[in-house]
Amino acid sequence: MLKKRVIFTLLYDNGYFMLSRNFRLQKVGDLQWLKKNYNFSHIAFSIDELIILDVTRGERNEEKFHDHVRSLNEECFIPIAAGGGIRTLEQARKLLYSGADKVVLNNLVTKNSNIVLEIAKEFGQQSIVASIDVKLVGQEFTVWTSNGSVECEHDLTKMLINIERLPVGELYLNSIERDGTGHGYQTELLDCIPNLFSIPVILAGGAGKYEHISKGLSDARVDAVATAHLFNFVGDGLEKTRKKLLDENFNLATWEADLAKDLLNCV
Repeated sequence: MLKKRVIFTLLYDNGYFMLSRNFRLQKVGDLQWLKKNYNFSHIAFSIDELIILDVTRGERNEEKFHDHVRSLNEECFIPIAAGGGIRTLEQARKLLYSGADKVVLNNLVTKNSNIVLEIAKEFGQQSIVASIDVKLVGQEFTVWTSNGSVECEHDLTKMLINIERLPVGELYLNSIERDGTGHGYQTELLDCIPNLFSIPVILAGGAGKYEHISKGLSDARVDAVATAHLFNFVGDGLEKTRKKLLDENFNLATWEADLAKDLLNCV
């Protein structure tokens, strides 16, 4: 049986890390603030993966973003997935060469599958995370791109059927309505997943406390849960969360922290 995972998501906007609520952004601090409040060489033992998303609304400074990814990669031994605004193979290539293990794609998986195929051909299917942002419109879950500003023509189920045909390693399924609210995951999204869906699902949007994470991981359709709330898990919040999950026999990876730290120090 595959291990379940806990993922921490960082939202980046032109040199600053942000809080988001329903995709409305609030500046929190820069890289130095982040490192002061989150010791990633230590936090890496409490999470399974780090996702860094460039959600800049205006013109992006890609080199600056790459520098931030590179800096965080130097402190983390866990996999890093990064993305935001990727439209070309060259953009994906530069991000992966900057220390990311995977690229997170949003617009491309809905609008330009040929580029997805090119990325997979060069770096492998496992290097691609499809990010899908979802909002309930009337009685239907609809898919939105461009930081939640453009509605796609397909509903969620149809979009997932299309994505399953692509060489995608994982699906990051994010609720716009629950984003940053701390009210818990919108698990109704999972009912839109086609039967026998073959892509591992990361559920995101709404985690505010331990119970939300444990409930998400308890669902057989969920392979991983993500939280992007910077303040809910500051200090030892992530460490306590993982310990409690392990105490309750969730199927998470375990390791000898002291041994791993010694190995890292030898590199």
